[in-house]
Amino acid sequence: MRLSRKLSIAAFAGLLFFSCQKTTAPGINYTDYVDPYIGTDYHGHVFLGANVPYGAVQLGPTNFVKGWDWCSGYHYSDSVMHGFSHTHLSGTGIGDLGDVLIMPYTGKLLTDAGRQEDISEGYASYYSHEFEKARPGYYQVDLLSHGISVELTATERVGMHRYQYPGNNTSRMIVDLRAGIGWDNVTQAHLRKVDETTYTGYRHSRGWAPDQRLFFAIVMSEAPAELNLFARDGSEVEINTDDKVMKAVFTFSGKEKKEVLLKVGISPVSEENALANIRAEVPHWDFDRVVADANSKWNRELAKIDIKSDDISRLRTFYTAMYHLMIHPSLFNDANGEYRGSDKEVYPYPGFNNYTVFSLWDTYRAAHPLYTILDPDRVNDFVKSMLAIHDQQGSLPVWHLMGCETGTMVGNHSIPVIADAFLKGIGDFDPHKALDAMIHTATYDDGDGLPYVAELGYVPADKTRESVSKGLEYAVDDWAVAKMAKELGREDVYKTFMERAGYYRNYYDPSVGFFRGKNYDGSWSEPFDPVFTIHEQGNYTEGNAWQYLWLVPQDPEGLIDLLGGEEIFNRRLDSLFIIPSELNEGASPDISGLIGQYAQGNEPSHHTVYLYAYAGEQWKTAEKIRYILEHHYTDKPDGIIGNEDCGQMSAWYIFSSLGFYPVNPSNSAYVFGSPLHEEATINLPNGKKFTVKALNNTGNNMYIQSVRLNGKPYQNSFITHGDIMKGGLLEFEMGPEPNKEFGRQAEFRPRSVVYK
Repeated sequence: MRLSRKLSIAAFAGLLFFSCQKTTAPGINYTDYVDPYIGTDYHGHVFLGANVPYGAVQLGPTNFVKGWDWCSGYHYSDSVMHGFSHTHLSGTGIGDLGDVLIMPYTGKLLTDAGRQEDISEGYASYYSHEFEKARPGYYQVDLLSHGISVELTATERVGMHRYQYPGNNTSRMIVDLRAGIGWDNVTQAHLRKVDETTYTGYRHSRGWAPDQRLFFAIVMSEAPAELNLFARDGSEVEINTDDKVMKAVFTFSGKEKKEVLLKVGISPVSEENALANIRAEVPHWDFDRVVADANSKWNRELAKIDIKSDDISRLRTFYTAMYHLMIHPSLFNDANGEYRGSDKEVYPYPGFNNYTVFSLWDTYRAAHPLYTILDPDRVNDFVKSMLAIHDQQGSLPVWHLMGCETGTMVGNHSIPVIADAFLKGIGDFDPHKALDAMIHTATYDDGDGLPYVAELGYVPADKTRESVSKGLEYAVDDWAVAKMAKELGREDVYKTFMERAGYYRNYYDPSVGFFRGKNYDGSWSEPFDPVFTIHEQGNYTEGNAWQYLWLVPQDPEGLIDLLGGEEIFNRRLDSLFIIPSELNEGASPDISGLIGQYAQGNEPSHHTVYLYAYAGEQWKTAEKIRYILEHHYTDKPDGIIGNEDCGQMSAWYIFSSLGFYPVNPSNSAYVFGSPLHEEATINLPNGKKFTVKALNNTGNNMYIQSVRLNGKPYQNSFITHGDIMKGGLLEFEMGPEPNKEFGRQAEFRPRSVVYK
């Protein structure tokens, strides 16, 4: 049964929870609890296939792309396989990549895949979930139209294929360099022969990322008996000529059953590096060894949080969320450390691993704060990658993909990511250089409304679309600049950017009680309707005035005052969850998972439910968090309520199921909600353990009665990053009725300061 996308007020008020299915707690093989199909249905848009944590290769199945829900190249509703490509995005709202699509087939020589409605004259194939398997680092499917079994696995930079041909027809394989996903269009490509079993080439394309350059090498376990090459116009060309090859068909000798293996390396730098990546990472032909190695790599990452639960579905949902968290960002360098920068120049090993796929409008909110707990060394590499991008393109990344700036979404959210790392003492990057990059990015003329912030104190609605969202997001970034400047003794910068962090007030119209568009002359943008939204138009990004009223995570106390005090604030926040969920025609499809006008399926809402704690009513956060955890995340293919967005939807679940969440993504405070698991242990990178226990956490016992930290009473409705990293034991005493006194007094609430 598909998840309900809009939930009635009565259903919400009921807060009904399913009974736990008894099973054993997870053993050493955490990957047993990962189901990569979760999120492949509905609007999850997740990648399905073989990869390793944060790897450059995402080798997996690719369907014919038929619309928005095929952004990753695959959707659970489909039954036609186009081929298997080596790069995919996971959970995005725009399709791209799909590089180096390879498809084994049988029968006559074919160069076209066919069509969804008719594949009889193409190399595509029908498949069924009945004959398909996926687990971390491994994917298998039977191509029913050809009788071929396909198995895939991967290392960081190499995809490995194993094909079992049936032996009743000619065995062939096509490399289709024209094929891509979504917006991706090949600009030039080529393939050349190195020796009888080795071929190299490149595929350059334009899509969401405007100038993608990928190089590849293919090594086969068996030399083909015949090779046919085809140019863009479909004409056949000779091997190793100047004619550009778009498709290559390899035909293997005989019609007997046979096994063929491929090793495909990719590189952002060169064909030589792609081949060297194969030699460095898979110098053998042991497919099962690569599968086992991939499984071990995933287990090491998944073991960073050990969950004890009697509910198998919760374990599956949690560890699949961990899996999705670690697909991106993705490596963007070679085994020798070389990478291609945003300026398209090749750089030698800079002393850190270079990364790409920074979906920062999404991931700055919770995914990056979660990385600071689980993997601070990798956070250091993320920050250094961002600073290198700044040096190469003149600004910090906004939404970076394959060495290209896409400029997608609003805000400059490298800034809070870098500030968060610095304020937590993570990394050995130069903080002064980083602060200069942050200041420059927050003030340069990017054509996205920033110059107006300095001139007017707001982004004018009649000059820039989505002005309210941009202005509110810029204020979040400015707070992070200010706090980092304060730590570095830059008082002038601190004062300037703290003032800018309060500019969110300039969008507030007390006559309507919402943030709304303001024109250049100071008049309010008309017309105004707080529930009205137009996709890619208007004053809000993928949302409306109700959803953006709460986007002040850097200063909830100021927002409370702006709205008229705690009582009014809490009433307004209550209203968010109970007003009708209907949206106007033309609203963004990203606005999903509605409870009233709260949208769990889209990132601007993710911190909102935790704001009750700032106004002394933490118990309201608890009941709503528990409802979302139980109803908007499941272990079914449609079990993610909106786009996964490169780990952010999963990071929200991981944090919230542990019992806390980073409302302000760079102040080192995690606000309490309602822990889902009986016990969870974070195995910290410093060798310590931080354990969270929820006592009496059964049935409807969703409310925090009291808290102990290391055996001592703890009255705060939040915990700090510093306390977590010290290791220890956090115990929640849970109950069926709210303890309205918990976190009520002002001194026990989270505040807009940087915690150590």
